[in-house]
Amino acid sequence: MKSSTKISAIIPTLNEELHIKDAIESVSFADEILVIDSFSSDKTVEIAKSLNAKVIQRGFDDFSSQKNYALSKATYDWIYILDADERVTSELKQEILGKVENPNGFVGFYVYRNFYFLGKRLKYGGWQRDKVIRLFKKDTCKYDGKLVHEKIVADGKVGYFTNKLEHYSYRNYDHYIAKINQYAQLKAKNLYISGKRVTIFHLLVKPPVRFCIHYFLRLGFLDGFQGFIMASIQAYGVLARYINYWILKNKK
Repeated sequence: MKSSTKISAIIPTLNEELHIKDAIESVSFADEILVIDSFSSDKTVEIAKSLNAKVIQRGFDDFSSQKNYALSKATYDWIYILDADERVTSELKQEILGKVENPNGFVGFYVYRNFYFLGKRLKYGGWQRDKVIRLFKKDTCKYDGKLVHEKIVADGKVGYFTNKLEHYSYRNYDHYIAKINQYAQLKAKNLYISGKRVTIFHLLVKPPVRFCIHYFLRLGFLDGFQGFIMASIQAYGVLARYINYWILKNKK
């Protein structure tokens, strides 16, 4: 069943052949499915086109610019953004259709995500509070200019979904480390552009502090082995950010 109010679904991709089929089928309720691809070298584009998604390819510069460009190409006013590793459940689908029909003055909606890692849903470590704006009106919302962890700036009230989004963010350990390194490079670039100063404190103190926050303060240890690995990788991500900053600064 589709809503009488039309929806454009947008899926950003780069080498997502393992995820793209399920992602597209997950938003089959949309009236338009637009895949904004950063020139994948695998079968992502081929699979997306075979499922009748509209594919637009654009060189990646930063997450906000990529998504804002996709918004400019979307046909309909209501937008649902889906990362390729996310899945809309049947319950969430019905809630989405209900919200666009009767938004009650809201211009966008947060959805909480169930986060999975190494085959287990993580319930602690801060992941239980993970939420993002996924449904919004494009004439009142846009992504800000950050290089990584971009956020939607909304000109109006933002509500919340009751049902959660399934988030299978990392296929395996190697995939997670690759993403952490990508984010570390982007964050280092952001630090460099903003003129922030990095000291030995950032290299020696901030990584173990990040581990303690996720593992102890946010109860990540209750997630067992997966919780320990996640906290460790978060600490590594902080260290990698400042190492990349140091490399970038010395190159310049």
